[in-house]
Amino acid sequence: MPEQTGRPVGGPDAVRAVLLKKGYLVLLLISAVVGIPVSLAAFGFVSLEHELQHWVWESLPDSLGLDRAPWWWPLPALLLAGLLLAPIVTRLPGRGGHVPVDGLGGPPTLPIAVPGVVLAALACLPLGVVLGPEAPLMALGSGLALLAVRPAWLTAKPQLGPVLGAAGSAAAISTIFGSPLVAAVMIIEGAGLGGPQLTALILPCLLASGIGALVFTGFGHWTGLSIGALSLPSEPPSGVPDPGDFLWGVPLAVVVAAICVTGRLLGTRVKGYVTGLPDRPAPTRRATAVRTVLCAVAVGACITAYALLTGRSPEEAALSGQATLGELAADPASWPVGALLALLVCKALGWGIALGSLRGGPIFPALLIGATLGIACGPLPGFGFAPGLAAGLAASAAAVTRLPVTSTVLASALLGADSANSMPLLIVAAVTAFVVAETIHRADRRRAGAAPAGRTPPERPAEG
Repeated sequence: MPEQTGRPVGGPDAVRAVLLKKGYLVLLLISAVVGIPVSLAAFGFVSLEHELQHWVWESLPDSLGLDRAPWWWPLPALLLAGLLLAPIVTRLPGRGGHVPVDGLGGPPTLPIAVPGVVLAALACLPLGVVLGPEAPLMALGSGLALLAVRPAWLTAKPQLGPVLGAAGSAAAISTIFGSPLVAAVMIIEGAGLGGPQLTALILPCLLASGIGALVFTGFGHWTGLSIGALSLPSEPPSGVPDPGDFLWGVPLAVVVAAICVTGRLLGTRVKGYVTGLPDRPAPTRRATAVRTVLCAVAVGACITAYALLTGRSPEEAALSGQATLGELAADPASWPVGALLALLVCKALGWGIALGSLRGGPIFPALLIGATLGIACGPLPGFGFAPGLAAGLAASAAAVTRLPVTSTVLASALLGADSANSMPLLIVAAVTAFVVAETIHRADRRRAGAAPAGRTPPERPAEG
């Protein structure tokens, strides 16, 4: 007898009943309308973040007479990021958003927490924190979507909040992954719903993300501002995968998953250091602030170490990694293996520390980590740069998001026209990485069985 999962099951009649409800049609209309202001706000946020990033890492060094950011540049930049972030996470409502190691899920962000989320992201991302913009954007989108409806509606219809928040998140991240479809699939797969509930969620998310993509594209064209969407301007040519691609691609996916999960586990330990462990008293505000600054400086030290080890620009190891990812894909043969390995180690270590202490999203840097290892393995006999890049992208996305379908769609969107040829390898790499990541996480939970999951730490003292 099939195992009972507790998830709703319904045929076409049940789905039709959901779609024809008057309230659901109103929800679709609200999602479409809310998608416009949410997308405008997200466009402004990403454009501002991109301009600040360019000023910190390009314009300011140039104004000081430097050809590029010197090796020591990340240390004061990340120190400033920590100093700006510390009062936000200890004083403002919402503490600047959730800690990145906790993932992208959770309840919708309350409108009162949105200012803190925006300030925390602008304090971290432009200054070189090894995180991406996706988590702050999702929080911004869900908070603004809830702000657009009357509190009485949310009270009368409690199911409206999660769905509208998901639609707002989808609208906010509609193009940063290169395709609005990625945003919708991510929200849907992350929700873990089935049957009529899945259909009820998918349509508002698709509608809001489509409108968001239209707004992003239109304003980007009209204003000339760049939003820095994740994309590969060019990539190594790809053919139909052969046995050698799978022979190397599967173990590559295993190693990429192990590295990404190790980074997340490091982030969990760092989070315990910064905010306290579940079975111990929470640190004071002052202690949390000091530890936040120390972690930011540690991330800066990782980036500095890369510059010193390779003699290359520290900007390659800093920030979300989307610019470096584009450079890797465009000319993989120009990167020495030593530089790739140094980038892999320094980026992964800085990412793990940032996951547990700073604010931003976990996905963008993970993609660079997977792509770096894939490119480094490209010269192996019977392999190549193109299959290495494809397997690394799919495996890293699956390991960090634990959403294999989303990861396959994301890697496919990044590879563009070559994705059709690479699709079998993308799917195998994503599934392999997902299984490996789940296995490691399960083993870690067993080891930590003495500290049950779900226990919340004591409230932080009001004074400190």
